[in-house]
Amino acid sequence: MELLLGFCNWSTLGLCAALKLPQISAVLGARSARGISLPSLLLELGGFLVFLRYQWYYEYPLLTYLEYPILITQDLILLLCVFHFNGDVKRAAPYIALCVSAWFILTLQKWILDLAMNLCTFISAASKFAQLQYLWKARDSGAVSALTWGLASYTSATRIITTLMTTNDLTILLRFLIMLALNMWVTATVLRYRKTAVKAE
Repeated sequence: MELLLGFCNWSTLGLCAALKLPQISAVLGARSARGISLPSLLLELGGFLVFLRYQWYYEYPLLTYLEYPILITQDLILLLCVFHFNGDVKRAAPYIALCVSAWFILTLQKWILDLAMNLCTFISAASKFAQLQYLWKARDSGAVSALTWGLASYTSATRIITTLMTTNDLTILLRFLIMLALNMWVTATVLRYRKTAVKAE
């Protein structure tokens, strides 16, 4: 069991260190943020921030959430890329300021953090649905990386295992089950529209 837990924790951490790199690389390579939903990215960033703050506040084992600072940093880089290729990097500043403020506001009262964590699953699910909606509307996956979404599916699966083996927190477990299903759905949608685009050419 310890070996499985260690494998899940370290493989998740290793993959998350590079999780958004294919997406960032695809955006930089295409010199375009086409296909990336800004609302999806912002909701994901908010969900990651709440989740990290919750785990830290309740002093859960560090290895069960160590990837979140890395994911937040990568999302911030991706956010800057989206604004850069949409022609207005300065518009990212209020969103970054909001993230920094939220970090402190979340723990002003315990009930604020608990409420935010309960809403976190809905926020994260909304981010996936925003990306799905964008893909359905455009019928083109553009610069969206299927590898990034596939890796996110894997990390959700490993976090289901680590949650069951460590904290057994039902709120966190439910979140990862929902994220696994939605990450797989986005991956399949990206691949579907990539094939459609290739056939059209």
